[in-house]
Amino acid sequence: MAKIETRDQLRGIYGDPMEIALQKELSVLDKHCRRFIELAPFAVISSANEKGEGDVSPRGDGPGFVKVLDDKTILMPDRPGNRRLDTLSNILVNPQVGLLFMVPGMNETLRLNGTAEIRDDADLLALFADTGKLPISVIKMTVREAYLHCAKSLMRSRLWQADAQIDRKSFPTLGAIIKDQLSLASGDEQTQEETDAYFAKSIAEKG
Repeated sequence: MAKIETRDQLRGIYGDPMEIALQKELSVLDKHCRRFIELAPFAVISSANEKGEGDVSPRGDGPGFVKVLDDKTILMPDRPGNRRLDTLSNILVNPQVGLLFMVPGMNETLRLNGTAEIRDDADLLALFADTGKLPISVIKMTVREAYLHCAKSLMRSRLWQADAQIDRKSFPTLGAIIKDQLSLASGDEQTQEETDAYFAKSIAEKG
């Protein structure tokens, strides 16, 4: 076994991509990309800081929670959360971001790459009035690359199959996990149940 360090080494192992895999990449959002975004209730956004240290964050709401302004521009709402602001802080120093959209029941995904900025313009926030609560800010992304990704990964994972779902009771609650990870003793003031209740309240209060 050896460490692979060059592009030539990679190509020597994997070979060249199929021509269609290169040709399908768009520089704008066509009608199919727009429709996919309209249907998607979930996306993950990747970003990196000034050192190139990467991060990925899940985002979700009702279908179409990300708005398409034009064939090069989308808006993603940023709503109340844990206030870590990892993604937003990264965008301030490194605007390069990637997005992966998913639609329940579809095995294909939509990938977008481009640059982002954070906005709190009243007219942009108002575009999300249909959700019942305005976001705190929006991530405005200028699309550089857009393409539909094939279904293989979701088909192999059986992500949308009901019989592939685990019994949720087989995995600890978030409250139990946090107590373990923070090395909180069972005799501490906050119990697992109280920690679970805290996270449940936080989820219920989401914007």
